[in-house]
Amino acid sequence: MSPEIATEPDIAIGPDAAINPETGMRLQVLGASGSASGPHEPASCYLVTTPESTLVLDLGPGAFGALWAAVDPRRITAFLISHLHADHCLDLLAADVAAKYSTTAPWPRIPVYAPAHAAERLARAEDPDPGPPADPEWAFDFHPWRETVRLGDCLVRTAPTAHPTQTFAIRIEHAGRSLVYTADTGESAEVTELARGADLLLAEASFPDHPGLPTGLHLSGRQAGRMAAEAGVGRLVVTHVPPWGDVDAAVLEARAEFDGPVTAAAQERVHHLGQIV
Repeated sequence: MSPEIATEPDIAIGPDAAINPETGMRLQVLGASGSASGPHEPASCYLVTTPESTLVLDLGPGAFGALWAAVDPRRITAFLISHLHADHCLDLLAADVAAKYSTTAPWPRIPVYAPAHAAERLARAEDPDPGPPADPEWAFDFHPWRETVRLGDCLVRTAPTAHPTQTFAIRIEHAGRSLVYTADTGESAEVTELARGADLLLAEASFPDHPGLPTGLHLSGRQAGRMAAEAGVGRLVVTHVPPWGDVDAAVLEARAEFDGPVTAAAQERVHHLGQIV
């Protein structure tokens, strides 16, 4: 295989990227830094839009500002939180403050789909007392994940991942198109099956490709590529590389296992699933 990193002909950058308003699904990367926010990019956050839905996949540190720059938060259909490690959810606290106290407050009560007890666990980050937290007064409505949920014009399906805390991979389907977000995971038959036949796989690649990697934690670029190949996806977008990692190396590792297009997630990069205007 060529060592060059593949590019996708249907990627557009910036706010002028558009989709067919009747058929398209759009994935915009708002933050792709793994494990922590980086010097130039927020932690995990991805905006998925369709003609009737605005879905936010994770909301890690630094991501709420990028989200507000991309869309009026009052239009959000739902927040979809894969798990409760801080790099994937902590900016829900910032969003909650804005929903209550900004000049546009009060906001509609946006649903948050997350692992069980998310509201209580996140509230501990703001509780000034060391004891059990008081009942949190969120501006949002929290719901534990179900295997399948209908949100606007999208069908959302989930599967558990291989990660130390309860974590869900997320599949979003709209008008015959689909994308799958692995969230944090090691190699997983359940996540591979969830990704089966997806148009786009947004896969974490936290680890460099070294022998003896721990299981049940994260993927390497090579393992992400192998998952994409086994699932028969259309294209692979590598994400969640830590600030101290090598994004280009992760993409090249993935290309060694997957023959389709492979790119790296980067802030403001837009991926279209459906007809481009």
